[in-house]
Amino acid sequence: MENSESLIDKIKAEKVKPIPKWKFSIKEKFISIIFIIALLFGGLSFSIILFAIQQLDFSLITHMTHSWLEFSLAILPFLWIILLVLFLVFAMLGIKNSKSGYKFSLSKLFLFNTSFSILIGTFFFISGGAGWLENKFAVNVASYESIQEKKEKMWNIPQEGYLAGTIKNINPIEFELESFQGKNWIINYENANKPGFMVLENGVEIKIIGKIISDNKFRADEIRPWGGSGRFRNSKGR
Repeated sequence: MENSESLIDKIKAEKVKPIPKWKFSIKEKFISIIFIIALLFGGLSFSIILFAIQQLDFSLITHMTHSWLEFSLAILPFLWIILLVLFLVFAMLGIKNSKSGYKFSLSKLFLFNTSFSILIGTFFFISGGAGWLENKFAVNVASYESIQEKKEKMWNIPQEGYLAGTIKNINPIEFELESFQGKNWIINYENANKPGFMVLENGVEIKIIGKIISDNKFRADEIRPWGGSGRFRNSKGR
């Protein structure tokens, strides 16, 4: 009894007032909005990471003198990986600070938020939105190097046997290739391996593994599709 009386006296002395219910309601709504936004942007970040992985040609590693780590570092979008982690943290904090947050351990929060980000990201990736979003980001952020630009650099090392571009003026033995950097090459593809479904014709974008024969002549040992329709390749003013 004495303790309760002393507590009441302390409340009166410090003029403590109860917090209105509407403030708690606003706080809960704000936390919910932060959680939803963080979850959505985490999903979008994951979708672009999936898009980058799709663009990786892992079989190329067997041909390269560089390690798989160097290969991955060259193309993985570390900006989006960092953003994914940040948005996951924000989403976890959102739940943790909600009125029911005490019920969840950190491991459950991490599993819950990661699962939802993966589901959202996978759906967005399958729908084709990841490539579109990455392209828009590249167009509007001058300092950002897009995944496609990274990929083009990787496939423009003719001295190491890698070349990519658009087919022009094809005949049964050779065709002209305009590289993505604007140089014209004469490609001998007489003995080149290529997928059975692939049709070589003017305007098709391809990547080649082979060897330089002369200054502008290249022998193709393998020809592969560039990947997709190429509509996301021209990401910065091309």
